[in-house]
Amino acid sequence: MEVLAGMNVHPAEFDGLKQEYNVKGYPTFCYFEKGKFLHHYENYGATPKDIADWLKNPQPPQPKTPEVQWSETDSPVFHLTDESFDSFLEEHPAALIMFYAPWCGHCKKMKPEYDDAAEVLNKAADSPGVLAAVDATVHKAVGDRFKISGFPTVKYFEKGEEKYTLPHLRTKDKIIEFMHNPQAPPPPEQSWEDKPSSVNHLGSEDFREALKKKKHALVMFYAPWCPHCKNAVPHFTTAAELFKEDRKIVYAAVDCTKGLNHDLCKQEGVEGYPTFNYYNYGKFVEKYNGDRGVSSIAYSWKCERQRKKKFRFHKKLKIEHQGLQCEHSL
Repeated sequence: MEVLAGMNVHPAEFDGLKQEYNVKGYPTFCYFEKGKFLHHYENYGATPKDIADWLKNPQPPQPKTPEVQWSETDSPVFHLTDESFDSFLEEHPAALIMFYAPWCGHCKKMKPEYDDAAEVLNKAADSPGVLAAVDATVHKAVGDRFKISGFPTVKYFEKGEEKYTLPHLRTKDKIIEFMHNPQAPPPPEQSWEDKPSSVNHLGSEDFREALKKKKHALVMFYAPWCPHCKNAVPHFTTAAELFKEDRKIVYAAVDCTKGLNHDLCKQEGVEGYPTFNYYNYGKFVEKYNGDRGVSSIAYSWKCERQRKKKFRFHKKLKIEHQGLQCEHSL
């Protein structure tokens, strides 16, 4: 008789179990027979029918189908290397270059748009410029030279010199429009971390130490570009302000796109933005998936706490836009 079971192994107390069964991400499917672990369910379909069919004849994980590299496809984009980069810029006085990583989800989403724009710009006799790309995970010298820390990063070069970094260029039409009239990008919006607030912004270097001092902590893991995060920020900030005098409570935030925070977010089970985790003296308790309209009900939560003398953090906190998350690649 086949049985399907689930287990939340994110809490630190299950670290040994995760290591024993090689759980490195979520979800991970383990197949047991007569109490003995046999293998993982990998690279098969994820529909109920796929799983039911597989259980009729359990098989070891299938090998992954090798992904064809972008540079090896019939792409109209010029694909550059550490060796060809400078000579390419000498030959092309106006060039837009996309620095990417093959595993990056946002890069994969942008590639078709970039290819379509290159089909127009790279093949036109009167083109105002050309489009090129660099796999910065392979050609690291160029990536290091231009301080590439996130993907995709799009830079405009004029007469061999870097002129603009263009985070807003993501679609075919915008790319073509820019190349016909290159303009400096709009000034970057002030980051949440740089704005004065009662939210405690943490990173990989101080995350553990800061949380273990607080009885109750709600941590928002986010990405600056994520629209659902942007919607949640003012509510989360307002709630933090209301509880700033309570030394047992902290509202904290982690920018998962920043430096080593990427690894921290992966360790904390972040699979989409925003993710809210509740901690008790530094120990993970549970993920919070409620509403996200903090500003309207944080005060009523405080009153409830004072009246009952009992903290019910994860049940009383409500935040608007329930369940909305931005996809990401960690």
